[in-house]
Amino acid sequence: MLPISSIILDLSRCHLGEGPSYEPETDTIWWVDILERRLFERSLAAEAQPAQVHALPLMVSDVAAIDADRQLLSAENGLYVRTVANGRLTLYAPLEADDPGTRSNDGRVHPSGALWIGTMGLEAESGRGAIYHVAGRHITQLYGGLTTPNGIAFSPDGSTGYFVDTEEGLLRRVALNSATGLPVAEPETHYDHRGGKGGIDGAAVDAEGLIWTARFGAGCLDAYSPAGERVRTVPVPAQQPTCPTFVGRDLDRLLVTTAYEGMDDDAKARDPEHGRTLLVNVGVRGLIEPAFRLAG
Repeated sequence: MLPISSIILDLSRCHLGEGPSYEPETDTIWWVDILERRLFERSLAAEAQPAQVHALPLMVSDVAAIDADRQLLSAENGLYVRTVANGRLTLYAPLEADDPGTRSNDGRVHPSGALWIGTMGLEAESGRGAIYHVAGRHITQLYGGLTTPNGIAFSPDGSTGYFVDTEEGLLRRVALNSATGLPVAEPETHYDHRGGKGGIDGAAVDAEGLIWTARFGAGCLDAYSPAGERVRTVPVPAQQPTCPTFVGRDLDRLLVTTAYEGMDDDAKARDPEHGRTLLVNVGVRGLIEPAFRLAG
């Protein structure tokens, strides 16, 4: 196992960094700052170059590949197809568009090509969040009554899904139909984090099935086994990591977004890397994120 190391990938500070994805064909990383409505594009090969920043007209929380020319962006009122060449956004499917008090949050594409996407209240109001399954343009609510849905990830074979309501503190697992990404049983508790420092945020699964989660407010990543044991904790140089994803030609590093949301000046001074985007070598190999499958 390689020694753990972390570097600051990009010096830009994100108010609420989230939704990272990796494009292996071009060795390019994408992530967003939800609250500042920005999309970041960064070549991993050109580590000395700053990220290119694209202004967005609305809050976006998640970036997923469709193909070489298009991305799916999960936004405050729906799902949008973005044309990479010119940045044009086209509404693909509305999502809670009739409720201006909510926005999208954490999301992942299942190996089947379906998307799981969470929503939450703009002020993180209790019970206003939900998790949806999106297959083409068919949207099904899976779970409601959540506050901050996070930790959405899937086992390598697609037969198990993971998620958490950060405020509740229970990392859940649920058996899935591996061909569709739809649940076939009720969720169970995978790990009970209640009473622990910080909150479980975004997640990514490695090639061995370990679930790597960012622990917001605790400055670390945690790895959980498929059996539900916390097997590793890796410190990172920012107190509020939000979401990891595996990147690099060998998929052997974790890109980790972070946030300074809720920090006052004193908290920022104590956390000099607040909001910056990190690259963490955890000594394991990840998986290529599946592309979202458009309808038809």
